[in-house]
Amino acid sequence: MEIWINPACSKCRSALTVLDAEGADYTVRRYLEDVPSPEEIREVLERLGLEPWDITRTQEAAAKELGLKEWPKDAEHRDRWVEALAAHPKLIQRPIITADDGTAVVARSEEAVRDALSR
Repeated sequence: MEIWINPACSKCRSALTVLDAEGADYTVRRYLEDVPSPEEIREVLERLGLEPWDITRTQEAAAKELGLKEWPKDAEHRDRWVEALAAHPKLIQRPIITADDGTAVVARSEEAVRDALSR
């Protein structure tokens, strides 16, 4: 199990607290420092069952600078979204937990963290 975190994020710290309380075996990836490649983002999206715009933090300054709210959300533009997430990792919603069963979850609540643990 791996968790993508931003240490400054309270939801990430809460997720780590739950994982530690449950004695989970996990690896921390500080994705702002160890930036995921476009391929890794595509793999996580597949595991999440989501599209790149589903995990994009559109209120971030970089999103506004890029004009993401105006970008089409369709298959033709999917790679453009993935490339933007790789180039600006702060845009990636967090935390993301990759579960042991090959799935993943955006773990913004304690329930979501526990869901990942149960997989």
